[in-house]
Amino acid sequence: LAGLGLVAWLAGRARANRFMAEGHKRINSLPSYHGWFTAMAALLPALIFLAVWQSVSPALVDQAVLESPAAAGIPQDDFRRNAILGEARSLAKNPSQQVFNDAARKIAPAYAEAQTWYGMIGLTGAFLLAFAGGAFAFLRLRPDFRARHQVERVVMTGLLLASLIAIFATIGIVASLIFETGRFFSMVSPADFLFGTHWAPSDKLGGSESGFGAVPLFWGTIFIGAIIAMIIAIPFGMMSAIYLTQYATPRVRSIMKPVLEVLAGVPTVVYGYFAALTIAPALRDVAVSLGIAGASSESALAAGLVMGIMIIPFVSSMADDSIAAVPNSLRDGSLAMGATKSETIRQVLIPAALPGVVGGVLLAISRAIGETMIVVMAAGYAANLTANPFASITTVTVQIVALLTGDQKFDSPMTLAAFALGLVMFIVTLLLNLIAIMIVKRYREAYE
Repeated sequence: LAGLGLVAWLAGRARANRFMAEGHKRINSLPSYHGWFTAMAALLPALIFLAVWQSVSPALVDQAVLESPAAAGIPQDDFRRNAILGEARSLAKNPSQQVFNDAARKIAPAYAEAQTWYGMIGLTGAFLLAFAGGAFAFLRLRPDFRARHQVERVVMTGLLLASLIAIFATIGIVASLIFETGRFFSMVSPADFLFGTHWAPSDKLGGSESGFGAVPLFWGTIFIGAIIAMIIAIPFGMMSAIYLTQYATPRVRSIMKPVLEVLAGVPTVVYGYFAALTIAPALRDVAVSLGIAGASSESALAAGLVMGIMIIPFVSSMADDSIAAVPNSLRDGSLAMGATKSETIRQVLIPAALPGVVGGVLLAISRAIGETMIVVMAAGYAANLTANPFASITTVTVQIVALLTGDQKFDSPMTLAAFALGLVMFIVTLLLNLIAIMIVKRYREAYE
């Protein structure tokens, strides 16, 4: 198909050049646009057909195999039959592969033959469509043909579809969360879920206590991601941004800024190992030496400290860019009025850069709230409603992973609880964004 597209492009451009050679000094579009129009007409129908055929042909192949004499002894049970067909499909691609069902080895040749047959049908159909589309476009080319307009319409349609994918994906995510959360709330009371303090999910519901009280999870998420981590990330991120923009020399800045941003590229599992093997034991020993009761090797403080270190670049980078974008006239005016450099930073630069700083802080909070690996390895799975930073605690994201893993029924309250937790996190994140927009709008109006 790529070769046919190239041939169509060359043929369309050559035909447009021939128009110019025949005396048509002013053609509507450049020869390259004629070439692109012909190539698109050849490729797009063929690619659309192949995409549809790839989704339809597996069912046709399975039907052809089941109708073959070799499949006479295949069980009628859907689960066993699909397992045999899956092994036959793999065996058709790799004959040396080991299989568990002898029936799969018997029907593998029929599977390979059916795949070859329907594959040839797909390739032939795509080739014919490409040839027909290219020929149709080639015959439409004339000196006054608006090839550029047609090409730009196709490109604009592609850009529109690309932008709609994100919108439809968001709508689909929200719709699935709402639908599955509705199913969950038909089994568990929303009041028990949102205000209950006991989290012990189970498939069996009974009594006044459902075991789906999510307050400990919400508190753990806020305590680790929005309190402890932010106590570390915001001061260090802001101070590093102020130093890099106002005090550091260009040479120091060129070295320190990339080094600082490397923290954002370290895999979270590495931070998790660091928290579990180094920070958590050290904090436990400190708590024991101070006589603090309930100190654990899995603690909220260990996860929050390491998470705060991880998200320092998010705060620092956004604050750095925002402070650097403040007009020099504001800084120079403050210094000219007799303010010191520190006073200028506190009273002029930071308030003027506050929209960007708030954006960086909210980005960091979103990153911390959604973190899972560090919490799993350093804070554990215990759903405790406690303000003791040395105690084991868990978060919403960790419990979502725990609820959706394992051999469980999808329609059980344990599994559906993960969607309810996800919907709550979605709403909280939306509210944070709305608050940030209000703050940014207020200070932007004050400094414009």
